[in-house]
Amino acid sequence: MNYNRTYNFSAGPATMPEPVLEEIRDEMMNYRGSGMCVMEMSHRSPVYQQIIDEAEQDLRDLMHIPDNYKVLFIQGGATLQFAMIPMNLMKNGVACYVETGAWSKKAIAEAKKYGDVHVVASSKDRNFCYVPDCSSLDIPENTDYVYICENETIHGVTWNKLPDTKGHVLVSDQSSMFLSKPCNVSDYGLIYAGVQKNVGPAGMVVVIIREDLIRDDAELDPKTPIYMNYKTHADNGSMYNTPNCWAIYCCGKVFKYLKSIGGLEEMEKRNIEKAKVMYDFLDSSKMFTGTVDKEFRSLMNIPFVTGDKELDAKVVAATKAAGYDNLKGHKSVGGLRASTYNAMPKDGVEALVEFLTKFEKENG
Repeated sequence: MNYNRTYNFSAGPATMPEPVLEEIRDEMMNYRGSGMCVMEMSHRSPVYQQIIDEAEQDLRDLMHIPDNYKVLFIQGGATLQFAMIPMNLMKNGVACYVETGAWSKKAIAEAKKYGDVHVVASSKDRNFCYVPDCSSLDIPENTDYVYICENETIHGVTWNKLPDTKGHVLVSDQSSMFLSKPCNVSDYGLIYAGVQKNVGPAGMVVVIIREDLIRDDAELDPKTPIYMNYKTHADNGSMYNTPNCWAIYCCGKVFKYLKSIGGLEEMEKRNIEKAKVMYDFLDSSKMFTGTVDKEFRSLMNIPFVTGDKELDAKVVAATKAAGYDNLKGHKSVGGLRASTYNAMPKDGVEALVEFLTKFEKENG
């Protein structure tokens, strides 16, 4: 069916799978005979309990999450986790962070409010176009955790090999690459992801945390808000207060969709194929240039430039007029960016490349 939908290359909120949107549409007025929309129903009702239980189980199935990890659906998005992580995990008041772009930089600034933060590696020297070598980091023995942003949405760099944390807990912000490929959850102490990029509507974060990292109220600073304690959410099945019922429902639909197409292995295969279309074009273009070292290119966020700000703006205007939306680079870095998340079809990337090829011929 043709809905006159644009190809949406936004970094988030981002495009969602059309089969999922169609299911949501069909259940909008009357969810499975309940007589109401999911947005209207009580989160304490048996029908909603089934929705959240299935969402958690499907995510566990997709990621093969071990039993000693809790899955939490928390409001506030990923940015709230910049504070929540140090509040909960800083037993000794010491953490190590790797700075690879705008989002890890923001996380570092927030964590410094709660303890001693060591920036043990950074790619700031080359404007965050690579991931630094983290095979031999200087990590103090009393470090509580090592933090990375595994895919930097703004700068378009991704980790291909996890850092050697020397036995310390690894924390990862996976917001813009969550469920884009298989993940060995046991390599991490905590994974979190804002859902508005690869999984669902904005307003919620998924936290996957190893149970031994969840601390009692008595172990935390007494001024820690109840809502900011992971134990609050773990003990109450993510229903300490009214959760983001709509986001959980939509994410659950996406989890089922991913299972139906062959899981994360199939998703990674598709993501590699469509990113290759874009990167092959950039590597052969005389007008457009990718901004990330090839080894660290993200499959999800592809920043590129012409080298001329006025021409960049002209490209953005031309693509928008042609039905390719949200290609303007982040305000902090400029240029252009195509976010090719899970739900972006390969033909969308091919159509964009065809348009950019034509643009280059006419304006070169």
